[in-house]
Amino acid sequence: MTRSVLRGAAPARDRRRPVDPPEPPPGVRTGRRQVWRSRLYRLDVKGSPYLYVAPFFVLFAVFGLFPLAYTALISTTAWSPRRPGSEDISVGLDNYRTLWHDDNFWNALVNTLGIGVVSTVPQLLLALGIAHLLNYRLRGRLFLRMGVLLPYVTSVAAAALIFNQMFARDFGLLNWLLQPFVDNPIDWRASKGASWVAVSVMVTWHWTGYNALIYLAAMQTVPFDLYESAAIDGATRWRQFWSITIPSIRPTIIFTVIVSTVGALQLFAEPFLFDTTRNHNGGADRQFQTVILYLYQQFWTNGRYGYAAAIAWALFLITVIIVLVNFVLVRRIRGHDD
Repeated sequence: MTRSVLRGAAPARDRRRPVDPPEPPPGVRTGRRQVWRSRLYRLDVKGSPYLYVAPFFVLFAVFGLFPLAYTALISTTAWSPRRPGSEDISVGLDNYRTLWHDDNFWNALVNTLGIGVVSTVPQLLLALGIAHLLNYRLRGRLFLRMGVLLPYVTSVAAAALIFNQMFARDFGLLNWLLQPFVDNPIDWRASKGASWVAVSVMVTWHWTGYNALIYLAAMQTVPFDLYESAAIDGATRWRQFWSITIPSIRPTIIFTVIVSTVGALQLFAEPFLFDTTRNHNGGADRQFQTVILYLYQQFWTNGRYGYAAAIAWALFLITVIIVLVNFVLVRRIRGHDD
């Protein structure tokens, strides 16, 4: 009897097998799916914007913040490839103290600001006038707009070769044109004023068309009804330009002023290609050596990596200060107009 019962009984391992829990009713499963869907929806709504802008911040951190921080670190060292192991020598703020008493740096800063003013003011005025003309209904407007942009898409190096020939002392085109008005040919690289004009002409030629198209895009947003009403009231085209166009595109003008100012502080290609000295002095007496050209000279020619990094950080701080001054002036102008 006992054996038969034992023979018919299930093994012990079968008796210990866990029992599967009962499946939840269909309504419960549907409720869980709705909860998960709502969570995913909230995550999508709140997290997607950050995911969309994340590539910009990642690239900015890699190519913007990291080089900035690393340059600040290098500026506190005496790193030079001519002295092995100098990258580990910390000098604190000695590079900045040396820079404060460096006459060549202050000369480069004066040249940068001077060339910036001489090139930026005519450049923006010309761009404003060209954009105003292109805003009229002229024949071949598309062709003219494309032609205005040609200097911008032209290589700066190729343009510099032509301008170097134009500004040559002995056989230059400009000296040939000025021959009836001057006694001796002008050496455009010899004096500070002449070299500033020569470099500024190159900068103006390259960037005027770009700014003109920006102004033109802003002018096309001005309602044409305002011009018609002003014309009915007897306003001339100059009066319309000064009273309607300029106030309407004022934010665009402020934008181009700030961008052009920052670009002028970073001027490098034009004076670099205009320079004929082998050590990048920007002329025999550093007449047109800009801050970036001086930085390039200290970094590549002299191999003073730490000092060049200090120059870069000084230029960054100067740029920030000038931009803040522009911002304050803009706010005051807006407040006065309001």
